[in-house]
Amino acid sequence: MRPRALQVIPILRIFSIEKAREFYLDYAAFHLDWEHRFEPTAPLYTQVSRDGLVLQLSEHYGDGSPGTHFKVTFEGVRELHAELSAKNYPYWRPGITETFWWTDQLNLLVPFGNRISLCEPKPGGTAN
Repeated sequence: MRPRALQVIPILRIFSIEKAREFYLDYAAFHLDWEHRFEPTAPLYTQVSRDGLVLQLSEHYGDGSPGTHFKVTFEGVRELHAELSAKNYPYWRPGITETFWWTDQLNLLVPFGNRISLCEPKPGGTAN
């Protein structure tokens, strides 16, 4: 069998469980897949997902780095933009950028300084 990557799952650092839930679950409508702590007072490590995008969120020191930016090839950018805009989230009102490499790009700035760019290729374009 030829080696190949099957999925990339970013680990993003969080500093407030409440703010992470407000953004990922309430605003961005991710599904809570699971939560883990080594003991009741230990930092939280959790996984959320939506429409094929899986993220792991961690309170652990050294996991992830604030200021991370990653791109995701995504279908339905304009529909997601309409859904998020209708929520009137007070901390972020993203717009769509039409890039010079022929994608519609929706940038989500998450509460802990990370940025997720959802890129939908237009005909003849590429998200890379």
